[in-house]
Amino acid sequence: MNQDNFPQYDQQFEALSHVTDDIRADFYKKTYGHVAAAVLLFVVLETLLLQVQPLVDFMFSLAQGWTWLLVLGAFMWATSYAEKKAHTSHDRNQQYLGLGLIVLAYAVIFLPLISIALQYQQYYEGSSESNLLSQAAFVTLSLFAALSAVVLVTKKDFSFLKSILTVGFIIAIGFIIAGMIFGFDLGLFFSGAMVVLAAGTILYQTSNLVHEYHTDQYVGAAVGLFSSLMLLFWYILQIFMSRD
Repeated sequence: MNQDNFPQYDQQFEALSHVTDDIRADFYKKTYGHVAAAVLLFVVLETLLLQVQPLVDFMFSLAQGWTWLLVLGAFMWATSYAEKKAHTSHDRNQQYLGLGLIVLAYAVIFLPLISIALQYQQYYEGSSESNLLSQAAFVTLSLFAALSAVVLVTKKDFSFLKSILTVGFIIAIGFIIAGMIFGFDLGLFFSGAMVVLAAGTILYQTSNLVHEYHTDQYVGAAVGLFSSLMLLFWYILQIFMSRD
């Protein structure tokens, strides 16, 4: 999320840094409640979309070469539009529209990966790998909770991570494009590096939650945290799937 996109707020929408602890705690509850609701909606949508085999096959057909770059480009546009909706309007309906759009975008982009993970689970049925998805989800949520707690308890400002994360994502996109052009696998090291990058975005987003948001912006805060959570889940799941 670009901090420069924060709108100019009316006086009745106070900055969290200027409100009482009770109001701040209520804001945190609303934010993480919306993150939980977004995760639940993602699970429901993903389950439904996986039943539409033509759609799954279509996403698999796009998950190669330049066509996947087009999918990623469309995904980035959709998530950027959703974040704008969630952050630049006092209209609660528009904010929820942004949240719904970003959940749908992630549900679609995850289709090939989740489908492969389910096949992986079936192949290793009866072994520890048969619980691959639940294991990856548990590790993701645990890491997300731990990172969030670090910021919420210490109140440390992680805004300095913005430039580091920007450079990191530019490098990551470069590696992804190079891998598609030259046909090499990015491997476990890249997934590990992306987990670190995703962890950084969680720290940054949670820091914004403490230091930058206003009292009416809990839906927008949830959008940013949900995006970071899903990025973390994507690469942790890939690491779990690489175990042999």
